[in-house]
Amino acid sequence: MAELDQGNGEKKSLKKIIIIVVGAVVLLAAGGGATFFLMKDSMTKGPHEDSEAAAVPVEKFYFDMPTPVVVAFPKGTGAKNARVTISMLVEDAAILEALKKNEPMIRNNLLMLIGAQESAALNTREGKEVLRKAMLDDVNAVLEKVAAKGEVQEIFFTSFITQ
Repeated sequence: MAELDQGNGEKKSLKKIIIIVVGAVVLLAAGGGATFFLMKDSMTKGPHEDSEAAAVPVEKFYFDMPTPVVVAFPKGTGAKNARVTISMLVEDAAILEALKKNEPMIRNNLLMLIGAQESAALNTREGKEVLRKAMLDDVNAVLEKVAAKGEVQEIFFTSFITQ
């Protein structure tokens, strides 16, 4: 009878070992799966990205041209002149300073650019959009020329009058 109890005891201890091993495997699998899903976002980010840094909005600055840009059109083109007030959006204070420092060159280029437009085209939204894009490209070219590290993101017409 003692031998019979020993065999039964071995079955119970073998059963306990199997349950412990299966439980450990399940726990390891669950832990690995949880780690994978929790770390998935951080694995897809670049080495310098941080979840806190991504949540912080970039500060934006506006550079308002101190005076409106006034252009006289040639006779017989429809409008006599245009008066345009401009604001520029940048995301770096250093670019804001570069715009202030180089404002005479920027103003000159914008005067030439606006003066070269067909005055009739400036009465349409499409014509103003074409001019705005050309102005943006021109201002960024000036910034590149003066070795400023950055660019103007947008140009806004805060006033646009043709007469």
